Amino acid sequence: MIKAGIIGGAGYTGLELIRLLLMHPEVEISVVTSRRYKGKKISDVNPHLEPFIELEYEDVDTKEIADRSDIVFLAVPHGSAMDYVPELRAREARVIDLSADYRLKKDEYERIYKRQHKDKDKEKRKSVYGLAELHPEVADANLIANPGCYPTGAILAVAPLVKGNEGGGRVKQVVFDSKSGISGAGAEPSAKSHFPNLAENIIPYEVTAHRHVAEMRMELSVKVSFTPHIIPSIRGILTTAHVFIEESGAQTQDEIEEIYKRFYEGKRFIRLRKGLPSLSAVRGTNFCDIGLKIEEESDRIVVISAIDNLVKGGSGQAIQNMNLMFGMDEREGLWFPGLVP
Repeated sequence: MIKAGIIGGAGYTGLELIRLLLMHPEVEISVVTSRRYKGKKISDVNPHLEPFIELEYEDVDTKEIADRSDIVFLAVPHGSAMDYVPELRAREARVIDLSADYRLKKDEYERIYKRQHKDKDKEKRKSVYGLAELHPEVADANLIANPGCYPTGAILAVAPLVKGNEGGGRVKQVVFDSKSGISGAGAEPSAKSHFPNLAENIIPYEVTAHRHVAEMRMELSVKVSFTPHIIPSIRGILTTAHVFIEESGAQTQDEIEEIYKRFYEGKRFIRLRKGLPSLSAVRGTNFCDIGLKIEEESDRIVVISAIDNLVKGGSGQAIQNMNLMFGMDEREGLWFPGLVP
């Protein structure tokens, strides 16, 4: 059995890791940390996990966590993972970081997140960006930087047009418009998540400068614009991508769909839809549903993706990466249908 530790097990991503790992046939949760709830049974704090887990929350040092774990998931705020990774890797624990600390190059990270990166060996660690559909090298990695939830849905929506459209229209620009459920903002309440402010409302924020756009630009290497919105839903991200291509490479609907089929052949967590995706179809799952429509006599292709931000956009994707790291089928512990209605 693989022994998995979770640092930061009281937030939404930590709880989703616990829920999913409890259903994994090859994993035993060895330690879950929370300073706030130290000494309390996890199932007492989170009744939905009773009677599936008997562990208590702990607050132990990083060395002990590493010694008790084959792999450690870091479900901590941005800026905190770098405090743990050096010691975890020194003791040869594999690490999946769900924060942004190891996704970007050091200079880019410091510019965007407005803080110094304290891991002096960051660049030497060669972390792998954990979008398995585009980075098969996750299977050989010891440190994975799990992608952000917005970038996951956005990048997967347009990667075939950017990376797999040989001989077709060159992508000039992509404009992403994403709508996210409130769980993407984390467990701590804010003005954006306060019920009277969000109910029957849609709240755009960071309209031209959201920090996740750096990941999109890094992976796609094209001109990218991005505006996120919060919607009165608990889970899910629906992303509409407006892809502008060189008109000289104009292609038909069938040709574009064939590009997607070839690009994602064998990628079990990508579902290509004949119609348009919906959040309800992916709720609780690790699937990314994608549908598209070309605009006739135009240079625009509209691609829509749907993911559950806590699963494919976070904890599920982390477990998918763990499966590959340990030589298992990527579907292990994740192969189940969505919650409808």
